[in-house]
Amino acid sequence: MSVNIGSEAEWQGLLSGTNVVIADFYADWCGPCKMIAPHYEKLANEHSRPKKVAFAKINVDSQSGIARANAVSAMPTFKIFHGGNCIETIKGANPAALTQAITNAVKLGGAGKASGNVFQTPGRKLGGEALGGKAAPGAARAPAAPISWRFGWLLNALIVFVGLYLFDPYKAAEKSVFNTHRPAQAAGSKGEATATTPATPAPSASPEEIEQVVRDAKQRFRDTLPKGYLNQEEYALYERLYGPPLRETLPEDVGIDTHADMGPRPPRPDNEGTVIRQLEDGEIEEISYEIPRDQGEALESEVPVEQVDEKDSMNLAQHAPGYVDLVARNQREYDAMQKLSKDFEESQRKQREAEEKAAAKEEEELQRQAEESRTWPEEEEYSQKELADTRRFHPLSVEGRFYDELVELALPRDQLITPIRELLDRTHIDHVKKAAEDAFGGAGLPNSPATPSWNKTGPMKGVGLPADQRHMTEIEADAFIAGSLPPAYASTMSILKEVRKRVGTEWLQTRLKAGGLNVLDAGSGGAGLIAWDEIVRAEWDLLKEKGEVRGLEPPGKKTVVVGSDRLRHRVKTFLENTTFLPRLPDYEHSGEMRGGHLDAGDKPQVRKSYDIIIASHLFLNEEQDHYRQAILNNLWSLLNKDGGLLIVVEKAHPRGFEAVAHARDTILKQFLLPQAGQPDNLPENPNPAYQREREPGHVVAPCTNQGVCPMYQIPGKSRGRKDFCSFNQRFVRPAFYSQVLGSGQHNQGDVDFSYVAIRRGVEKKSSLTGKEATNTAFKGFENTEEKLDMQTLPRSIMRPLKRKGHVTLDLCTPEGRLERWTVPKSFSKLAYHDARKSRWGDLWALGAKTRVPREARAGRGPDDGGKRAGQGSKPRRVEITMGPGGISAGEKNAPRERRAKNKKNQKKDLIKELMEAEEEEERIISKQMDEEVEAQLALEDKKHGRL
Repeated sequence: MSVNIGSEAEWQGLLSGTNVVIADFYADWCGPCKMIAPHYEKLANEHSRPKKVAFAKINVDSQSGIARANAVSAMPTFKIFHGGNCIETIKGANPAALTQAITNAVKLGGAGKASGNVFQTPGRKLGGEALGGKAAPGAARAPAAPISWRFGWLLNALIVFVGLYLFDPYKAAEKSVFNTHRPAQAAGSKGEATATTPATPAPSASPEEIEQVVRDAKQRFRDTLPKGYLNQEEYALYERLYGPPLRETLPEDVGIDTHADMGPRPPRPDNEGTVIRQLEDGEIEEISYEIPRDQGEALESEVPVEQVDEKDSMNLAQHAPGYVDLVARNQREYDAMQKLSKDFEESQRKQREAEEKAAAKEEEELQRQAEESRTWPEEEEYSQKELADTRRFHPLSVEGRFYDELVELALPRDQLITPIRELLDRTHIDHVKKAAEDAFGGAGLPNSPATPSWNKTGPMKGVGLPADQRHMTEIEADAFIAGSLPPAYASTMSILKEVRKRVGTEWLQTRLKAGGLNVLDAGSGGAGLIAWDEIVRAEWDLLKEKGEVRGLEPPGKKTVVVGSDRLRHRVKTFLENTTFLPRLPDYEHSGEMRGGHLDAGDKPQVRKSYDIIIASHLFLNEEQDHYRQAILNNLWSLLNKDGGLLIVVEKAHPRGFEAVAHARDTILKQFLLPQAGQPDNLPENPNPAYQREREPGHVVAPCTNQGVCPMYQIPGKSRGRKDFCSFNQRFVRPAFYSQVLGSGQHNQGDVDFSYVAIRRGVEKKSSLTGKEATNTAFKGFENTEEKLDMQTLPRSIMRPLKRKGHVTLDLCTPEGRLERWTVPKSFSKLAYHDARKSRWGDLWALGAKTRVPREARAGRGPDDGGKRAGQGSKPRRVEITMGPGGISAGEKNAPRERRAKNKKNQKKDLIKELMEAEEEEERIISKQMDEEVEAQLALEDKKHGRL
């Protein structure tokens, strides 16, 4: 085991009393020292011998005198002492080199003095020849080589001596045999020889010199050899003694990589300082800092230093001894190690260049990513997907499609995408994304107009950030236009296309010729007006082609409800000629302006009315039915009595459908007259405050029946509802919308919605009743050439079920029932083909072979009391019992309380039961104690004769 040196006397005693001492100069803060310490301890436990081989550990911080005496300049440093003299030094954490050196040193410890061929190397003259009288430290004395005087040698020495003084003294000194750095010349060899192709031996070398060179090579380079280091004769002896080398020597084999920092360093700038800081793991870190010029000049003025010539300082730095200069024992080793050092520097330079190039490339990539993250992505060109060729379909199938020729809607670039993109460029994308998630319910924006598919079973809430909200921050306004406008536009555009088909273009063109239409967008924040503008421009272009109108812009008035000033400043950048209202006008509770008012005239002022009102997401946010009724009354009062259209849009989930169905049911029962042949659907408990004179009107879309919705037979919320009327529209998502959603480069978006469009003041054209229209549609109109009213056809409420040889369609019929129609291939090849290609929401006109009724899965209702409440054979009874705790009531034959099956809820229920039992026990104990106290008091009163 190793010995920790605690004083210089202990160190000297160990050196003098032990044959071989291996010393480990370490520091507590040195990481490599800690790494190699277990290996050193393992060798110490293996090779320690009393008074022969000892292992010592010297802390350079506490024993700095010993470290300075042994010239220790790096940690860890391992020194091997034999007879008190250092014979080997290993710098750095090199386990292989340390093991080899200790193995050789242990052999010396067992022999007492140096013997054998271990470390047996004769000394060298300055000229490179063997010493005859003195041996190198730690080596056995070798016999002196005979000195042979030759005439050629004397002549050469004379010529060199004369050249030192008469010709070029520098050149003569360089070629002198006394120059220790003179390159060795191998006789008979040109260039360098490899380990496998040795050079020709020098004729003047003696066998002792050759053996010494080989042993030095083995000691220095161990099992490797540098390229061309030995000549042929030396290499032959090397192979005979040690076998062929394993490979060519690398810089790492001689410690050049570990001591690469020992070379000369350039002078430090005069304005640079250095401080030492200790890290948490004990290592020392050197930190350079820049000294301000004024401070550096002050220091120079206060502490004058000796000025040194700049050229002299550069020369001193260049000629400072490096690692190779310190460890090379002869010229041959110096040349070989110098070449390895240059190869190492070259490899390090290439590695640094590669690392710098990779770092620069990585920095460019990081800058690019940072730049992309700071800026909103550019919009890309996209191709819209079209439906199949319409020539293969029946004309009525094409006319009954819910979708247009394009499956995906493309948001208008100039009217919507580009203005929003320019507005969002002022704000960091991460801030807008976070604000949108905070406003619309988290990641994926589940409370925005577009509910993500993975959250359809989550909480069914309305839009989290409505357009009529009075107070919005700057970032909330950006979040609204980025997260709400794109899906709101897609859903509204899909509805307006369907309404345009069912109402017909004649009404729109007539109103455009007469001065245009007045449109109100209440809830979508301007997205509905942009969609309406697309519809109107299409009709306007048709009229211009016919020559019936003139002008660049179609006439009409546009109004939008925007509550926040910050949102209004943003929306008005892409809505031209638009009136902004802070809230929805309320004509229901405002009196007529005439009579007693100073500013009123004899006649009441004409109230504003709108031809089309787009009410987006106004009802679901109101939980109370009377609030929804008040909003509906207000909207109806704003609608034009002569053919005005009210469009109600909500999110596509059971609560959203119920809000739309409630508005539809209320309008049919309270505002409109029943259709011919339809029963009068009066409300069960009419509210006199909401009663008004009923007028003509009908449902335009999506319903073809004018009675009670088959999916909304019982008004109100219903638990477990599976069937609800909804539609889907796919659209191309803008890049900024994808970034807000956090979906990367995916640009395909979907929005699901429920809606109803009702026309005021115009009766339905068809005189057929619902049942007659359903029976006629079941027969089919494949061979009919007459003009058909498309609002007498059933509508598909689900995707078609395609089976081999037949197709099943789930339809909502004009009779107000849900039915399942089957169209086999034998019925009609064209009908079978169109049925297979039909989509959700299409009107079906080609009939079917069979039909069966289908029950609506409307849920259990809000207050049915469970499944056994109304259908159980045993009636419910309430039993009153008298117990120690008082009177208690319990309901017999009541449905069992449903508990969640997870362990967390079971644990909560168990804790609740235990707490209730504990409270009951405490109440009983306290009652008993009160009774005991009262009895004791009664006994005392009786004892003292008070009673």
